[in-house]
Amino acid sequence: MVLFFIAGIIGFSSCKNNDEVFPKVVPTNINVVNATADTLNFYLNGTRQNNLSGLFPAGASLYLPVPSGQQNYQFKKAGGFTDLFSLPLNLKDSSYYSLYVYGEAASQTFVTTDVLLSYTLHPDTTQIRFVNVSPDAGNLNVTILNPTALDTISIAPQAFKATSPFVLNPGGLQEIKVFQAGATTPKVDTVITFQQGAIYTLFSKGLINGKGNAAFGIGVIMNVN
Repeated sequence: MVLFFIAGIIGFSSCKNNDEVFPKVVPTNINVVNATADTLNFYLNGTRQNNLSGLFPAGASLYLPVPSGQQNYQFKKAGGFTDLFSLPLNLKDSSYYSLYVYGEAASQTFVTTDVLLSYTLHPDTTQIRFVNVSPDAGNLNVTILNPTALDTISIAPQAFKATSPFVLNPGGLQEIKVFQAGATTPKVDTVITFQQGAIYTLFSKGLINGKGNAAFGIGVIMNVN
């Protein structure tokens, strides 16, 4: 009888443990943007997230689903074994974030909450915004010229770490010029083809007098296609 009683207690305890309810973790979304001169790998609580390739200079992970709440992100140079830095982030669930990395320390990063407009409402246009990720450039303003229509859109000067609102653009081949505030000669003058119905982020990278991969320039990423 004693043995049956003990077995019954163990069985009851096992059933009770199986009924234990674990808290549900709701995901959120993060896009890691590499504005440094090095190729990076990034990790979430020790597990690498960019598994297909390293994040090259001016590259981005695009939005990846990650657990919301307090999580720890680590960064390493590609091929390296030592953490450059760890970055604790507390992100709300079911949101979209961009994490910009412009140096080799947690203090050389910043996070934006991305409020993306519905691309289905603007299927024949392109949405473009600009983010200033160059610490020594001062305020930067951008012009977007449609060479065919000769229509110019201006984005107001953005301070370091600032993000402009999205502007609507007809898409296609566009000439992009980036100026330091008050200057008449652009620091960047290039052409980029934008797909209609898509949402893009232009961002500055590098230093005004930087060399090689650290030279001043711009990157472009597609937030939503």
